[in-house]
Amino acid sequence: MLSVVNADGSTESGSLLDEIVREGVRRMLAAALEAEVDQYIGELADQTDEVGGRLVVRNGRHRPRTVITAAGPVEVMAPRVNDKRVDAATGERMRFSSKILPPWCRTSPKVGEVLPLLHLHGLSSGDFVPAPEQFLGSSAGLSPATETRLTKQWSDGHAAFQRRDLAESDYVYVWADGVHPKARLGQAHFCVLVLMGVRLDRTKELIALAEGLREATESWADLLRDCRRRGMLDPELVAGDGALGLWKALAEVVPASRHQRCWAHKARDVTNALPKSAQPGTTKAMQEIYNAEDRAHAEKAVETFTKTYGAKRPKAATKITDDVEELPAFYDFPAEHWIHLRTTNPIESTSSAVKLRTKVTRGAGSPAAALAMVFKLAESAQARWRAVTGAHLVALVRAGATFENGVLVEREGAAA
Repeated sequence: MLSVVNADGSTESGSLLDEIVREGVRRMLAAALEAEVDQYIGELADQTDEVGGRLVVRNGRHRPRTVITAAGPVEVMAPRVNDKRVDAATGERMRFSSKILPPWCRTSPKVGEVLPLLHLHGLSSGDFVPAPEQFLGSSAGLSPATETRLTKQWSDGHAAFQRRDLAESDYVYVWADGVHPKARLGQAHFCVLVLMGVRLDRTKELIALAEGLREATESWADLLRDCRRRGMLDPELVAGDGALGLWKALAEVVPASRHQRCWAHKARDVTNALPKSAQPGTTKAMQEIYNAEDRAHAEKAVETFTKTYGAKRPKAATKITDDVEELPAFYDFPAEHWIHLRTTNPIESTSSAVKLRTKVTRGAGSPAAALAMVFKLAESAQARWRAVTGAHLVALVRAGATFENGVLVEREGAAA
């Protein structure tokens, strides 16, 4: 029943509109529970005892229960069923259990999915109760202790993820980068090593995450060896930042893969080596390189960059010339894929979410908690990752097709 409406359109429990919605939800839920019980009893109507009495009948209602839904708290009184049947195998009484509203349910599944996302995307422990209360009208079932339980679930999920077989997942392109959560225990060099890839069907997929040291060759090598052990093939191209440890590990573990230095990282490195007055010009000059229409024009743009800044800004110039082989590697692949291969932006977006989360909470608490958080963030974001363009070209790249300035010129080894 709706409450008395005040002059401003509000009620004792909040907005009249919200109360109307909750009342509608309550009535629909009650009707659904009634229909579910009617169907259950109707299907068993022919089962009777020795004197002809039905074994399955209604038996009043359960006590009122408040369920947190997307519309707010809704009070329901589920119908009760008296089931007198006995399981022949166990000798125990049969029981009716609602599939719509199980006995243990106090929060709708959709609300349960939202809570971890609120936590992951910046909601601190102190706000974990009052913030949902503002939206849902109740804090029932929500407490800071939920954070500990969620972290344990995410850690278990990550452990299972890291054991899965990769033999059926052929990653043609791979991005590699280190995500640096702020751990409260003071591990200055701690980071999460992340591998993402593009499958033959052009979809992006998280491959692996592991604790390690970003600059350490052995940390990257351990992660790559583990992926190889689980069946991962050498990708055609690996894009990553300038960490020397990564490239040494790639040469050791996946020697057949081409290397692409991330232009986003490189641009930051160059501008950080320059005074602010020179940064706009160098930014434009670098854009002339990685936005060139083909490799030849890119090489000319590198020469121009070197002539312009080599004498006055040698430190900035060498950051380009030292990686002149890896920076334009993407030009040997389909032009449709260039925008995806030039940077490690897919991992950078996850890194940004982690930084937001750890900034609000002043740290992830421990390396284990940070690792679980990064895994859950990447997993929740994976469904929204944009597939690479030129779907059919991914398989051609894996088949050994040759591309010149982004255009297919031959298909060596490809199926007819």
